[in-house]
Amino acid sequence: MPIANLADKTCLITGAASGIGRAVALAAAQRGAVLYLTDRSEAALGALVETIRASGRGRVALHQAFDITDLAAVRAFADAVHTQTDAVDVVMNIAGIAIWGPVEKLEHRHWQRAIDVNLMGPIHVIECFVPNMVRARRGGHLVNVSSAAGLFGLPWHGPYSASKFGLRGISEVLRFDLARHRIGVSLVCPGAVNTGLVNTVEVVGVDMDTPEARKLKGLFVKHAVPPERAAEAILRAVATGRYLVFTSPDIRLGYWFQRKFAWPYEWVMRLMNDQFQRVMKRP
Repeated sequence: MPIANLADKTCLITGAASGIGRAVALAAAQRGAVLYLTDRSEAALGALVETIRASGRGRVALHQAFDITDLAAVRAFADAVHTQTDAVDVVMNIAGIAIWGPVEKLEHRHWQRAIDVNLMGPIHVIECFVPNMVRARRGGHLVNVSSAAGLFGLPWHGPYSASKFGLRGISEVLRFDLARHRIGVSLVCPGAVNTGLVNTVEVVGVDMDTPEARKLKGLFVKHAVPPERAAEAILRAVATGRYLVFTSPDIRLGYWFQRKFAWPYEWVMRLMNDQFQRVMKRP
């Protein structure tokens, strides 16, 4: 269900203390939303809450720092939220991490961590919040932030794509399952966004201080859109009920290209893979 006006609407945002999550929280506050915020970083989350309260716009009803991979912590937070409201109007799964690397360098822990944070984390949130939205019978909206890596077979993105393709699949199912309850679903597939993930992305088996790696990182940052632009795209999707959301035109074009021109798409992916391979530090 489109939510054209966020004034006094309750919004849950994960990953709220940095990057896209922070930009969405600030933008939602400017629109008068009542916010329930969470992030792993207690200090950064507290700073965000102070900024929102100082602005005099919106209201932070509750905030708490925890890891969304901890189901018990998510349940406890949901219980606290539901003592204040029977259901939130908008759930935004934004928290995530990036782990890349060639498959021969990856360890089990890399796969596990990516799945735990990027897939099971949103599942925990959906499990603890969406049923209450259904029972409340007021409609609402669910936002799941996937990635361009949830659309394309990008090089070295095995763990990351596994988690983001999984979230894409869940979103596709819930898009139809929740329609009868007037709960809309948006699947957000950002491309390059200039957030903290640029500096914290883990590229297993690669020396990120090599000139080649620094060059690729520089090209990424130069091409990246600011998180505020991504936030506006997300809030427009909530307002209009849009399902598939792109934060930059290159990903929209790439998605169209993938579906219309299968062989050239495969050639581009192979070319990208070769370029990434040259970056890997060899013995």
